[in-house]
Amino acid sequence: MTQLRKKVLDELERRNYSQATARAYIGAIQRFAEYFHRSPDQLGLEHIRQYQLYLVQDRKLRPRAVMVQMAALRFLYLKTLRRRYQRDDLPLPKSQRQLPLVLSPEEVGRLIESAANLRHRTILMTLYSTGMRRSELCALRPQDIDKERMVIHIRQGKGGKDRDVPLSPKLLDQLRIHYRSLRTKSAWLFPSIQSRRPGKPITSKSIWHACRQAARRAGITKAVHPHTLRHCFATHLLEAGADLNTIQVLLGHADIRETALYLHLSKRHLTATVNPLDALPVTAVPPQSSGEPRKR
Repeated sequence: MTQLRKKVLDELERRNYSQATARAYIGAIQRFAEYFHRSPDQLGLEHIRQYQLYLVQDRKLRPRAVMVQMAALRFLYLKTLRRRYQRDDLPLPKSQRQLPLVLSPEEVGRLIESAANLRHRTILMTLYSTGMRRSELCALRPQDIDKERMVIHIRQGKGGKDRDVPLSPKLLDQLRIHYRSLRTKSAWLFPSIQSRRPGKPITSKSIWHACRQAARRAGITKAVHPHTLRHCFATHLLEAGADLNTIQVLLGHADIRETALYLHLSKRHLTATVNPLDALPVTAVPPQSSGEPRKR
């Protein structure tokens, strides 16, 4: 491990960044250094500008992908190396926020029923029933399942925050069946089954594959991934009458504006208001009397 890499990791840990963010930042900084074949502490603003143009023009990365790269470089130069750059010297690309994909309850049911095995089925049911992130599912331990209070404790979620989510009786039964099926008991609720990772939890990539495989088996052609089930959880709760503040707490959102996104996805809210066209005293005109002047 280089001295600079250690300094970045120490600074990330000191600021309580998540392991996922740390991995993303370290990878981005490493790719930046490899592009110029030099240590990042020997590079400056002109190199950063060249690299950002390379990502956009040559690699043709989407704005959100470029944003992760630039956020990592901001952290490196502003927080770790303490360079006196302005934030505008390291601009983040403007990204267009797109509404996420949401499946109907029927599609979610097909997805779960199409899981390849018991383990995959339990993973999908847990994601949909709790709205947790896949990194949070990886970190689940048996003692986090509180059957007395019927809640699941999510430890050190995004931003290093703990939270509780309701435990569905149906999910509790499924988790019991899953845990009893494990060949050896583990410290993790979903232990890795890879021989090279004994005693480790499942990887987020394995969760992604479980979701994608179930989608193919279910004949769902939409781009379904684990976070889709989080969006489904929130949207379906909103359609069932839950309020935004409650959903914000369950999702672990720091800002209610993040949760308000689901107002745009909720069918109940989309159909709750009268369409202005329906209020006009006009009717649909059949094709044969379209009102167009006849040709002579």
